[in-house]
Amino acid sequence: MIRLTRRATTVLATAALVAAGTVLVAGCSTGSGQTGQTGRTAEAEQATGLQTGPADTAVPTDAPTPLRGRGSLGTGFVDADSPPAPEATVSPAPHSWDDVAPPSGYRVVLLSPGKPSAQTETLVDAVDAWAQAEDVTVVPIVADSADDRLPSVAAAIGKRADLVISVGDEMVDPIAAISPSALHQQFLVLGAEIAEPTANVTAADWTGAGFRGEGLGTADHHDPSTFTDERAGRALRAGVAALLNGYNGIVVWVA
Repeated sequence: MIRLTRRATTVLATAALVAAGTVLVAGCSTGSGQTGQTGRTAEAEQATGLQTGPADTAVPTDAPTPLRGRGSLGTGFVDADSPPAPEATVSPAPHSWDDVAPPSGYRVVLLSPGKPSAQTETLVDAVDAWAQAEDVTVVPIVADSADDRLPSVAAAIGKRADLVISVGDEMVDPIAAISPSALHQQFLVLGAEIAEPTANVTAADWTGAGFRGEGLGTADHHDPSTFTDERAGRALRAGVAALLNGYNGIVVWVA
């Protein structure tokens, strides 16, 4: 059995308390000087039912309904006669996702850590370039500190976007902690993955990336030089194409 690090254990324990409605998910006080944080809390509580007092609002438990995109997947993306099982890894044929595009009005929240690494900045740039090319609306949410990460995931859910895209290894554990309590919200983890994803969390990954959380450490094949604009953009498009065709809760491994 893999032992979680102290930090990862703390994150998961905190999330459990949040889901029970016993802690303040947005990490703010009720004082008049905390208007912005209070707004974030309200969005989070409305979306997830995670509250500071008794949990009167039920957390949505429905699996996400796939939002279909324009175009269709090419040969070799997956075997249509034997669709991937939950948590499976698929390696689509190159360019088999090229014809798929988001529907008109597609809305995305881009979730990222403060003080991003060069690799995370590359992922952010890939999302921005894709969004401009496809006329996708992107709302950025930045977790400025470690204490902001869980509340930022909840705030992202509160935006009720079609998709939350997470970039940066720092956001993997918070996504893993909160996503099971928001099964109505689709997530795409770009350049990393979570160890045991629920049906609403899909990953787009490649050899050289593959971080799966603090308890599992950095993958043996980790290579920062693989985080290029081309590779990140390709993985993003493949991951979104999977989601837009109902293949969620899997890892899309781009060669």
